[in-house]
Amino acid sequence: MKKAIIWSSVVIVLALAVYIFVKFFYVYSEGVNEGDINYFQREGFIFKTYEGKMIQTGYNSRNSNATIQSNEFKFSVVDDKVAEELQATSGRQVKLHWQRYLGTLPWRGNSQYVVTKVVPSKKKTPVSQQDVLPDIPQ
Repeated sequence: MKKAIIWSSVVIVLALAVYIFVKFFYVYSEGVNEGDINYFQREGFIFKTYEGKMIQTGYNSRNSNATIQSNEFKFSVVDDKVAEELQATSGRQVKLHWQRYLGTLPWRGNSQYVVTKVVPSKKKTPVSQQDVLPDIPQ
């Protein structure tokens, strides 16, 4: 009876450890997003973290009128050097390399997406409506 209790306790502790590792420390996915930084700030009561939002513009092709849409990408930054790079690129389009975790930790930020690298984009931000919309025959 004692062995059964010990073995079941060990199994429960191991299962809990695997769950915590996968939920909070395993990198579920990695990727790159490109767009304009809408805001970037340092916030928090106890754990000060860098939080930001990127606006990604594009065409909505779901309907016949190719309308312009924008998606928001919320992210966190852990590394101070990456935060400085982001602050230095304000007003320009950037590519953000990120890692996604399945859970958030207070010292890692409020988002599942943690930016690991910032690369200034070579794409120009559209200045006028002519740069964005195609010519429509009259």
